[in-house]
Amino acid sequence: MSPLQKKMIKAMELRNLAKGTQDYYLLAVKGIARFYNQPPDTLTRQMIEDYLLYLKNDKGNTAGSCGCTVSGLRFFYRYVAEKEISFSFSIGKKPTKLPRVLTVEQIDKLINAAANLKHRLILMTTYSAGLRIRETAELKPEHIDSKEMLIKVERGKGGHQRYTCLSSKLLKELRRYYKICRPRPYLFPSSYKDRLGQPLTNQAIREIYHKACKKAGIKNAAGPHTLRHSFATHLLEAGYDIRRIQVLLGHRRLTTTMIYLHVSRKTLSKIPSPLDLFDSHSTPKGDTSDDPHD
Repeated sequence: MSPLQKKMIKAMELRNLAKGTQDYYLLAVKGIARFYNQPPDTLTRQMIEDYLLYLKNDKGNTAGSCGCTVSGLRFFYRYVAEKEISFSFSIGKKPTKLPRVLTVEQIDKLINAAANLKHRLILMTTYSAGLRIRETAELKPEHIDSKEMLIKVERGKGGHQRYTCLSSKLLKELRRYYKICRPRPYLFPSSYKDRLGQPLTNQAIREIYHKACKKAGIKNAAGPHTLRHSFATHLLEAGYDIRRIQVLLGHRRLTTTMIYLHVSRKTLSKIPSPLDLFDSHSTPKGDTSDDPHD
């Protein structure tokens, strides 16, 4: 590990950046260093802007990906290189897309298609509690509160703690899993020799999810975050209050949770068109001519 990388990790830790954010920022700096094959603290404003245009126009990176790179580079030059470089790069407004959601039947097939008990419980836990995959990876046995039927999320997005629901079906399976595997210190620790005692990586959980999707015959299932989207949508369709769902998900703003109102087709289908509210008997009968110009 280079002195610059150590300094950057220290700067990010001091500012309490989330693990995922730290990974993105490090990738951004490593990417531009590899592109020019020289230390990132020696680059000029023109070189940085040319690299960002390369990512956007030649490599075809999304606005979100370019935005992460910009944020990572700005952090590096401000807090690590200590020679803040003001470079221009405007990110267009990202079009809003509705999240992908699986049906209850698809979720059931997906969970049962998992290769082994541990993998099945990773998927079951992520869906049943509405967790982000990093939150699932960092769960510990002591975070499972069987008395109150809650799961404690020790460090959610932004470092915030919260509680979410514990499924009775999940609890039964977790108890069986714990007796067999005795996992420590994490509930789903990595089994790789060089990562023993550490949590699973995001990539490992993605692979578990995609393998299960393939085996279950589920196409266009997007990523494992789909399980979290499905959790929220299914609760909404079951009639649960959107503000309670907001708390379970750990959303700071209700507007973030309200996206699921647009996703829930069952909820939308119950709303009548205003045309159907008219009293047909009171509608005045007009001319029966078919000529639209009359």
